[in-house]
Amino acid sequence: MHALGSHLLVELRDCNREILKDLQKVTDAMVSAAQRAKATIVDVSFHEFNPFGISGMVVIAESHLSIHTWPEYGYAAVDIFTCGDVIKPEVAAQYLIEKFESRNPSIVEMKRGIISHTNEKLPHKISDAEFQMVP
Repeated sequence: MHALGSHLLVELRDCNREILKDLQKVTDAMVSAAQRAKATIVDVSFHEFNPFGISGMVVIAESHLSIHTWPEYGYAAVDIFTCGDVIKPEVAAQYLIEKFESRNPSIVEMKRGIISHTNEKLPHKISDAEFQMVP
C-alpha cells in the first residue's frame, strides 16, 4: 500500500515562550525547517496576533508546513505535509523541536492519499496526458 504524501502532526509542548511569541524567530525557524528538509519554497505567510500568538504557513512545491503558537502555554501545533519521497519531513520536525526548545514533543504520522486500487508506488505528480487517462 502506497500513499501520495506523509503528514506529520507535531505537538510542541513546554517550549521557550519568548521564541514562540517572536514573529521573526518563528518565521525564520519554519523557513529553515523547510530548507533543511530539502523542500522547494513557493510562498511564506505569517500573522502575529495581539496580544500574542503567531499563525503561519510555508507553502512548498511538495505541499506545506504550518504553525500556530500559544506562547502563553508554551505550546505550538505544527503540520508538515509532504508529497513524494525526496523531502524529509522528519528532518524538519526535529529541527523545529530543537529550535523552539520543546521539552515535551510528540509526532504522529499519517499517510495521505492512499489509493486502494493499486499496490504500485504512486508518483506525486503526473503529466497532463496521464491525467486525461485517469479514470
